[in-house]
Amino acid sequence: MKKIVNIIQRQQIFHRFVFRIDELKLTHERYDGTMSPEITRLILERGDSVAVLLHDTETDILLLCEQFRAPTLEKDSGWMVEVLAGILESGEEPEECAQREAFEETGYAPRALQRIACVYLSPGGSSERIHLYYAEVSLTDKVGGGGGLVAEAEDIRLIRLPVKEALAQAATGAIRDAKTLIAIQWLELQRSGRNRLSE
Repeated sequence: MKKIVNIIQRQQIFHRFVFRIDELKLTHERYDGTMSPEITRLILERGDSVAVLLHDTETDILLLCEQFRAPTLEKDSGWMVEVLAGILESGEEPEECAQREAFEETGYAPRALQRIACVYLSPGGSSERIHLYYAEVSLTDKVGGGGGLVAEAEDIRLIRLPVKEALAQAATGAIRDAKTLIAIQWLELQRSGRNRLSE
């Protein structure tokens, strides 16, 4: 049963580039049926995003992207290996965004997209959801340069990684991006016949 939430005030306190922070004052129904005291929460609003795991089934190779991610610099090297991804634009369907981002970042045009999941990345602080897909490609079917958009200062290196090696890197922690781990583990479940989530 849906619980009660009373929004007392919602105020935008920051907005720059695609990032917006809203401050909410609210009360919500507690598990014992009483209402909570008034609490304040900050929400990072940046819209939803889309990511795609590209797989050449003939060679059993995954096409991943490596790029600089400033937020990881303090705790890591700053460069991350991940599935291709991008922000869903206003009025754009997730599948359209997936095709656009695949072309921009890798130069490949995915075949039929298969939905993996739609998940919240960090629900304790952000409203962002990511629509995660799987698609087959052929390494011979490259239709563009890839590498990202110069206008957005993107500098993306295409990584061709055998599935076996990707699974090993996921197991050892060498791959540290959450959406990429979800996609690789989903693929392994599909291959072993244990995944019933997509049925």
